[in-house]
Amino acid sequence: MLKNKSILLALIGILAIFFVTACSSGKDSAKNKNSWEAIKERGKIIAGTSGTLYPTSFHEQDSDELTGFEVEILKELAKRLDVEIEFKEMGFDGLLTSLNSGVIDVAANDIEITDERKEKVSFSDPYKYSYGTAIVRKDDLSGIKTLEDLKGKKAAGAATSIYMDIARENGAEEVIYENATNEVYLRDVAVGRTDIILNDYYLQTLALAAFPDLNITIHPDIRYHPSEMAIVVKKDNNDLLDKINEQLKEMQEDGTITKLSKAFFNEADVSVKQDFDFQ
Repeated sequence: MLKNKSILLALIGILAIFFVTACSSGKDSAKNKNSWEAIKERGKIIAGTSGTLYPTSFHEQDSDELTGFEVEILKELAKRLDVEIEFKEMGFDGLLTSLNSGVIDVAANDIEITDERKEKVSFSDPYKYSYGTAIVRKDDLSGIKTLEDLKGKKAAGAATSIYMDIARENGAEEVIYENATNEVYLRDVAVGRTDIILNDYYLQTLALAAFPDLNITIHPDIRYHPSEMAIVVKKDNNDLLDKINEQLKEMQEDGTITKLSKAFFNEADVSVKQDFDFQ
């Protein structure tokens, strides 16, 4: 009886060790799925972006080709790392979730560096500096003078964006879109379905220029929230992050990022940090 009991305990111990090892291996596998070593072995980096955010990630008219400021940065990055690149297009709100679940290796979609996001993901060195502006109706500025006037107004945007957080903090009613194009956002403000779009200065100016006939303008007095944008990787994926930062530094130094910025932002160099007074 004692002998049988000893054998049984030994078997239980072996099974326990096997179970712990298997679980640990599974976790390590999930953790390393998006490492630089895994990407290099795969020969391909998988990048998440929206494909609808002009001029950072969009499709040329009547074309399936994905391009844009950050898309071209990612293409150049992959080229310098000597790997192929595959883009997965998805709404902004799904990018960080897909990153942490291992569906994509990196994400880039005008994603701002924040302390809150740093707790969940890791950021590359910034390559774009900007600040917030507001698109409102041209004829009456949507009845808004400052951000404090947003209470009761309808603010259009993505649920998890920094700009929607600012709208909520100032009492606006949020109107959420599922990966909609700029035109949808802008027309809704023009016709009064919504009242305001809080977003990045450079994106707003270009969006506005694309639809000059709409009853919209950038508010002349609202300028706030200086920001820095970067590529995002899974939390503590430091080997991949080091590779990305190494290449971004070279691209800054050899003028590649400035050249891409001027091509997509109407000759503006978004890689230069501004020194303004903000609200």
